[in-house]
Parts: sequence; structure tokens; C-alpha cells
Amino acid sequence: MSSTLAIHGGEPVRKTSFPSWPTWDESDVEAVADVVRSGHWGRLNGTRVAEFERAFAEFQGARYGLAVVNGSVSLRLALMALGIEAGDEVIVPPYTFLATAVAVIEANATPIFVDIDPETYCLDPAAFEAAITPRTRAVIPVHLGGQAADMDRIMAIAARHGIGVVEDAAHAHGGAYKGRGLGSIGDLGSFSFQASKNLTSGEGGAILTNSEDLDDKCRALHHCGRRKGGQWYEHPFLGSNYRLGEFQGALLLNQLKRLREQTERRNANGLYLNAALAAIPGLRPMARGRGETMHPYHLYVCRYDAAAWGVPRQRFVAALQAEGIPASEGYTVPLYRQGLFTERVFGPYTGYRQNRPDLDYTRVDCPACERASTTEGIWLSQSVLLGSQEDMDSIVAAVTKISAQRRTL
Repeated sequence: MSSTLAIHGGEPVRKTSFPSWPTWDESDVEAVADVVRSGHWGRLNGTRVAEFERAFAEFQGARYGLAVVNGSVSLRLALMALGIEAGDEVIVPPYTFLATAVAVIEANATPIFVDIDPETYCLDPAAFEAAITPRTRAVIPVHLGGQAADMDRIMAIAARHGIGVVEDAAHAHGGAYKGRGLGSIGDLGSFSFQASKNLTSGEGGAILTNSEDLDDKCRALHHCGRRKGGQWYEHPFLGSNYRLGEFQGALLLNQLKRLREQTERRNANGLYLNAALAAIPGLRPMARGRGETMHPYHLYVCRYDAAAWGVPRQRFVAALQAEGIPASEGYTVPLYRQGLFTERVFGPYTGYRQNRPDLDYTRVDCPACERASTTEGIWLSQSVLLGSQEDMDSIVAAVTKISAQRRTL
């Protein structure tokens, strides 16, 4: 193979694609077809969604599970179940998908951004505690890429201050922290089954909890405000229709059969990549050994040192892509720099005005998040880690080749 970089016209390290996503076979087709034949397409007269709720809750180690239409709704309903209301503050990390903070706005509360741990890109517990005010009612630690947040410290801080904990586990299906399933540790856990996720039905979400009371509240919220065991036209609570359909329930049940093996494979490949890439100057994999007992690697995240490489991250990623490695720069803008926040385009959700009428997100300062977004973070998607060890070797070979020719970039 030529040592000339592919970005300069040389032969790429890899000419074949990595595993595609989603993974499916005829059993998935048959599971959905069975729902069609049954004539029971909605969860009100079907059984698949309820069966999936029980199975997924058990898989993650929670007592209760509730399936909903997507992971954004699951976050909002979890906050509403905790009693979050106008004027309350909810602490969130800024290195996450928009939905984490938008759910707070749609609960009519105020998202407060605090920095991430530079070793994990998850919520920094010290920054979380420093940001607590008398108005703080909840915190949403995000298990970024499936990397477990420091849940022992976060839960201890939350308990000291009487703060609710909603785990954003949209990336964390199959993940575990000190033997406990992610999403089962906080008061509530929120999952997404959107098309890119490690467990998917195209769209969908779930809420897990160990509290019967919180489960009852979430069920009422997602079922038009109906009381458990109440009459059909009895609506004592605020709620709307966020029920998941039977087609998704059947597909998720079948996909769940593969999740354990897929998670173990991603974890093994992630550890293999960590050992190999850590030996290359200028690259630092995310820290392991901080409590995660199973890492589902929805994202394989590595930190890039532009000074060591002598070229910006964008150029390095372009070189990787040219070698056949589907890398990306990940989140390139901290949430607090999005126009939604800098201009406070919150629509009818004006609860922040009660206690924070002078709220100014342009003054937020999160140095670790800034570095992750603008210069450091490099991602590989979860389907890449479903490949073989030879596939992982091709990633290492591409990085090694670029490292040897870095002066030509």
C-alpha cells in the first residue's frame, strides 16, 4: 500500500464499508407482519408494547418501564413527573443533543448549563454542585456516547440538596455503571429508539424508574391524563397522547434479543481501540475505569490534540474519511451558543422570567465543552464498533498512516 495519504490521491487504507445500521433479518419483518395480521395496531388493544416495556426495564435493571413516541418526549415527561414547573432550574451539560435542554424549556423551566469532565465528556459533578441555587429542582446527567457519568457523586450531591435526577440514557442501551444498568440509577431514566440508536425502531423512546408513583405519573401524562384504573373519559391530570404503537413495540422486542451480544462486541472493540490509539501521540481515548462495567459505545469518542498533530481537527478528520474511516467532529457548537439560547427563542415557555428575567446564555463559560466542540472531539458511530477486530485494525492503520505523514497535511 502506498504511503501517500488518500487525501492527496494515494490508495486508501480501507475500500469496504463498515457494518450497516440497522441490523435486521426476516424475524423482524415477521414480527411487524404479525401485528398487521392481528389487527391490533395500537397499544390500547395490543400486547407488544407492554411486553417490551417489561422486558426492557428488566434488561436495564429497573422496576418499571414506559414506552413513548420518542426520546425527547421521554425527557419532558420525566421532568413533569418530578413536578418541575415555571421558575425552576434544571442543570444540564452543554455537550449533548438539543433535546436534553429543550425538554427543560418545554417543562417551562430554565436550563442551566454546567461544564463537562474533560476525561469523559459527561457532566462534571463539581461544576454541577457549584451551580446549585435555591431554584434548582433537577439535574440531567447525559451518558455521552454510552460513557457512564459519575453517578455515585451525582446521586450523592442530588440527595444532599433534594434535587431530582433524570438520566439521559439516549446513548446508553445496555450500558452499566458498577453493575447497575444505566437509566435505572436516577429517579428516572430516559431512552431514545431513534434510527441511529443502539436499540431502534426508527423512532420511539422509554422512561425507566424504580418508583411506582413516578411510573404512575408518567403513564397518566402519556395517556391523555387518565388515572390508572380510572374511567375512559376520566381525565384528572394534564396529559396528551404519547403512546408508542404496536409496530414499534414488536420491532423493539425482536431487536432487544440482539442487544446484549451487540453491546458486548462494541465494548470489546472499544477497549481494543483504546489500547491501540492511546499509543499514538496526539490522541487520547475517553477515560475508562471510572465505574462503567459495560460501555455500549453509541459513540467511540477520542480527543484530538491539534498542537501535537500540527493541523486543525477538521483536516485530520478529512484525512481519516479519505482513508475510508467514517469519522466526524461530533457536536461542534456548545448548546448555549445555539441561537435558541442566545436569543431565548422559547416561544410560549416563559417560566424563566419568574426568577431569571435577565437570563443571558452568552455569558456561559464551559471551557472543557468549548474544547470538545471546537478542537478536540472526534467520533465514530456505534455501527463501526460492530465490526471485526480486523475492522478495528484498519482504523488504527489509517491513524498510524496519517500520523507518519502528518507533515504533508
